[in-house]
Amino acid sequence: MSKRRFIKTYGCQMNVYDSARMADALAPHGYTQVASSDGADLIILNTCHIREKAAEKVYSELGRLRQMRERRRAHGDDVVIGVAGCVAQAEGEAMLERAPFVDIVVGPQTYHRLPELLQRRARSKGGVIDTDFPLESKFDLLPAATAQPGSPTAFLTIQEGCDRFCTFCVVPYTRGAEESRPAAAVLSEARDLVATGVREITLLGQNVNAYHGEGTDGRSWSLARLIAALAELPGLARIRYTTSHPRDMADDLIEAHGEIDALMPFLHLPVQSGSDAVLAAMNRRHGADDYRRIVERLRKGRPDIALSSDFIVGFPTETEADFQATLALVEEIGFAQAFSFQYSPRPGTPAASMPKQVAPQVKAERLQALQELLGAQMRAFNRRTVGRVLPVLLEHAGRHPGQIIGRTPYLQPVHLRAPGAQPGALIDVRIEDAHAHSLAGSPVPAPKPVPHPGHEARA
Repeated sequence: MSKRRFIKTYGCQMNVYDSARMADALAPHGYTQVASSDGADLIILNTCHIREKAAEKVYSELGRLRQMRERRRAHGDDVVIGVAGCVAQAEGEAMLERAPFVDIVVGPQTYHRLPELLQRRARSKGGVIDTDFPLESKFDLLPAATAQPGSPTAFLTIQEGCDRFCTFCVVPYTRGAEESRPAAAVLSEARDLVATGVREITLLGQNVNAYHGEGTDGRSWSLARLIAALAELPGLARIRYTTSHPRDMADDLIEAHGEIDALMPFLHLPVQSGSDAVLAAMNRRHGADDYRRIVERLRKGRPDIALSSDFIVGFPTETEADFQATLALVEEIGFAQAFSFQYSPRPGTPAASMPKQVAPQVKAERLQALQELLGAQMRAFNRRTVGRVLPVLLEHAGRHPGQIIGRTPYLQPVHLRAPGAQPGALIDVRIEDAHAHSLAGSPVPAPKPVPHPGHEARA
């Protein structure tokens, strides 16, 4: 008998990938996806601990699910409630104490055990928990990955965990130490994705450019070496990777941006601050000038590369001069996209107990000023594409009849009318208009074949 599951995903692309792999693990046991939690026999919240008050938002959602389950039980129906991901890892046993109605708590490294945990839950009266960091890799025990039906793009996790220990970040505690998948496993999964019609793969990792997996030749491969191998796969047109750390932008990776056509000219490279003093307090292990030199080298090898970044304002000890240094860095570098946030403490991280916490009003004012600058840069970058012809990978139908949406090499969404065009097609598009977060354009007709010089004479 088919059972119904609903997985709600919070946060980063790695959680999107993890949710898909949870679905893969559950599929052999008869679970099929439904559109909402109301119709599900199994509900899993795949949580993220990066955003402010992440745990409280999860508990709020759990309260709603508890009420829904009570209503269904009144009609003889039941539902299993599970919490996965980084909040589950961070809360552990405390989650079952605070929300004893939760059936399963599972961390990011053990979701391959979901079928076993469901069986344990069926045999027990209370909730079950698995937040270990097992010796075996979950990737070795999961079934083969499946792509989203009809999607020409896919995420592929190649590295997990982080050894950098930035003082604001919970990742080393919730995802564990850095671990890289063997290149053979990555290439195999990529081939399977391409066989289903995937044309663009985004390689994922908490610190993806620290990748150092075992290569097919038995040696340790860098991310650049892995990308070079992926670029040789027939049918794979585009490769991206996220998210990166400036300390791990190795020479060969910088060079790859100028040498590998399939590697898209768009890089998310978080800097967090333009102040060396703040970067030191964050334990970033790079300075603002280090970041400038990396960008200079990237642009030398690939002049059209576009950059995205992350910024935290109001970090403990940040002065007005520190903040002005961040604004100066942004002005100098120029970003096509960026994510910026007020600093908010994460329990258990060193920064949470640092002295000289910045006042909330000051953080809010600084964030507004930074976002105005970043927003102006993004709009200017989009405007500069108007009039250009760019290759666009078509992804999915738009809201209007005949409309389809794709992305440029710089990750910009493009809305266009292309009757008959299908997702997965890579077509040239003339950009005609730019908006704050998207572009509009029209397909450029393919050139007509030139007749043979003697064709008209024979006619």
